[in-house]
Parts: sequence; C-alpha cells; structure tokens
Amino acid sequence: MSIKTDIQKLHNRVDNCQRKLDAARTRGDHEMISKFTDEVEQLTKKLNQLKHKQSYELNKERKSLLDMPFSREITKEEQADIGKLKKRVRGLVIVHPLTKVGKELRLDVMTGFAPKEF
Repeated sequence: MSIKTDIQKLHNRVDNCQRKLDAARTRGDHEMISKFTDEVEQLTKKLNQLKHKQSYELNKERKSLLDMPFSREITKEEQADIGKLKKRVRGLVIVHPLTKVGKELRLDVMTGFAPKEF
C-alpha cells in the first residue's frame, strides 16, 4: 500500500477511536477510557512516523530533481504531445506545479528536468 492510503486509514482509525473515547467518557467507563486513550496515542505515533517518512521521500525526490543539470519550462506545443517529447529526451522528468513536488519546488509552470539540454 502507498503511504498516502496508510495515512488515510490511520486517520480514520484515530477518528473512530476518538469517537468511542468520547462515548466512554460520557458513560464514565474508566476501563474503556484507558484502552481508547492508549490506542489513540499509539495510532497518533504511527501517523506521525508515516507523515515524516512521506515528507522525507518528497524532499529526497525534490533534491534529486534539483541536482539534474538542466531544467526548463515545457511549452504548450510540447505539452500537447508530451509522449513524443519523453521519447526524444531520455531521462526527462516533467513536474506539474499543482503536484506535491511542484509545490515543494515552488513552480509556476510545467517544468521539465533532464540530465542534458533539450
């Protein structure tokens, strides 16, 4: 599974446990309160680990793109036939500004990163 789906599932489990914890508090059930409190803490810890791993991998990808020797804006004509461009330029990585990597790089336009000039 991807990190994104794991994070979503953990968020759902935390929300579910939080609701059960609130219900146990209204009932005054001390055994269930301690059980769900421990479970919420454990799930939150796992969630923070996954978020850190996700940001680490995103940062690693960003650094690898910035280390590529050449980058330039992709023109509208090239965007229309992106497959042809990718076949012509080996090792080309195209980053859209609305993706996580694009936002991390603070791009304004669709940009291509390549090992050599294209």
